[in-house]
Amino acid sequence: MAKFNPELMRGSLDLMVLSILAAGPKYGYLLQQELHEASRGAVDIQAGTLYPLLHRLESDKLIRCQWDDSTGRRRKWYEINDAGRKRLAVQAREWQEYADCIRTLLATVADAVPRPA
Repeated sequence: MAKFNPELMRGSLDLMVLSILAAGPKYGYLLQQELHEASRGAVDIQAGTLYPLLHRLESDKLIRCQWDDSTGRRRKWYEINDAGRKRLAVQAREWQEYADCIRTLLATVADAVPRPA
């Protein structure tokens, strides 16, 4: 699958990260991998984008984090909290409505738009 245009992804990164964290706590690299796998390779978020996003979600009190070194390697684990779950539900509903709107608009012009050869 082709990678998504970064302009399309910009407004949905919070939703993507909160969605992955809704399944359980993750450290940064694991979160990157799960996003990549869940999107079938279409989302490849770089650390320089992910970590500032995680810090912002934490400062917005949508996730919490804690350090753990029980595996022999010190890692910062991120976990969604109740406020984050509420935000995720709202954003998921908004994005579903938006996607439905785009699908409807595209269906009305499908015959007028030439298909690539």
